[in-house]
Amino acid sequence: MTETDTALKNNQLVNKQKAYFQTGATKSAEFRIAQLKKLYNAIVKNEEKIINALKADLNKSDFEAYSTEIGFTLKEITEAIKNVKKWMKPKRVKTPITHIGTKSKIFREPYGVTLIISPWNYPFQLTMTPLVGAIIGGNTAIIKPSELTPSTSSVIRSILNDTFEEEYISVIEGGVDTSTNLLQQKFDLIFFTGSVQVGKIVMEAASKHLTPLILELGGKSPTIVNDDANLKVTAKRIIWGKFTNAGQTCIAPDYIYVHENVKDELMKALKEEVIHFYGNKPLENSQYTKIVSEKHFNRLVSFLKDGKLEHGGGFDQVSHKIEPTILSDITWESNCMSEEIFGPILPIISYRRINEVIEEINKHPKPLALYVFTENSSLANQIIERVPFGGGCVNDTLYHMATPYLPFGGVGESGTGNYHGEYSFNAFTHDKSVLIQTTKIDLKIRYHTTKNALRFIRKLLK
Repeated sequence: MTETDTALKNNQLVNKQKAYFQTGATKSAEFRIAQLKKLYNAIVKNEEKIINALKADLNKSDFEAYSTEIGFTLKEITEAIKNVKKWMKPKRVKTPITHIGTKSKIFREPYGVTLIISPWNYPFQLTMTPLVGAIIGGNTAIIKPSELTPSTSSVIRSILNDTFEEEYISVIEGGVDTSTNLLQQKFDLIFFTGSVQVGKIVMEAASKHLTPLILELGGKSPTIVNDDANLKVTAKRIIWGKFTNAGQTCIAPDYIYVHENVKDELMKALKEEVIHFYGNKPLENSQYTKIVSEKHFNRLVSFLKDGKLEHGGGFDQVSHKIEPTILSDITWESNCMSEEIFGPILPIISYRRINEVIEEINKHPKPLALYVFTENSSLANQIIERVPFGGGCVNDTLYHMATPYLPFGGVGESGTGNYHGEYSFNAFTHDKSVLIQTTKIDLKIRYHTTKNALRFIRKLLK
């Protein structure tokens, strides 16, 4: 198929979905709930296929595949089924005295035809969770999964194309050319998860049609360990958060700032937890995730030369696995600090004063996540108030993403917009403001023709 033929086919699909959306079929609560139930059942039915695909693409263990991909998605769906009717209800808001006799309401209106471009690191969950948002918002969706995880993309296409009609939800597989062509179409909303670099391309394409968009990007998410932290628990939660999915997580702890008083003790605890989680020979651990591609593998291997190797450092070119690695003697001039690591390499920097840490973090782009380990709530609040970031945890890592009651998203270079739970509903709908006016009374002071109208207006608008 030529590029022209592909463009024509994509354009026809977008127009087909636009026509279907205009029928109003997607808008009722009953329809939305029915589609969510169909999606839930399809995922449960194909659970083994999904797990096998994630194993083939990333060597994900059954535990990681279910807990971070399948189970996460199913929980998001059940939460939506329980609450979507409540979320859809128009919201009554106050009216000022100048609007006596009126009612003010906010209606949640679907955008229409949405485009969801998903990444490779959590290829199932980060496709399905935005899709849940599109469904509960009353939209249609065209989905472009990642070409770097072809087995999972194929399963996604099979599940969704077998479950839904293409005028409602459709999957288009392909590489960069496919994404480029889709971005040339006129959508009503674009939801993109991926790198900052590609996010800029998506934003530029969206600007040509003034298309609203949500960008879930990344960045260098810091972890701060104060000298009063519970180091045993701290080490376990950092290692879990950093090396889940071999560090290929947008909100993984990217680097650690540890108080110099407890640096050695923390280092020892971190090494113990790496062995506890992955054994003495992690490259031979069948449950340990691999790096998605040779390009990313080679980029990560180049970082192993930085600083002082404290633990790990081994890698296997054939399996694309890199040992969980800890580096010390790192500065902001080190190569691994020049970009988001997105892999199983953990740099450690020591600090003496927290103000120095805050100032240094704030010199760089706003991170997607931040984690602080301390028993001092005032210190934690000081960091939260002074450092801009998308979201994070005190005395934990990653866990804020797993609750549907907190919005997930970035700020600045780490993204724009947020989702999960009700926030997914908000992300895929527009606030339509409506003032319902009475005809039983008519305030004459609103008209300039009324005597002394300005005097009354001055009093009312003070």
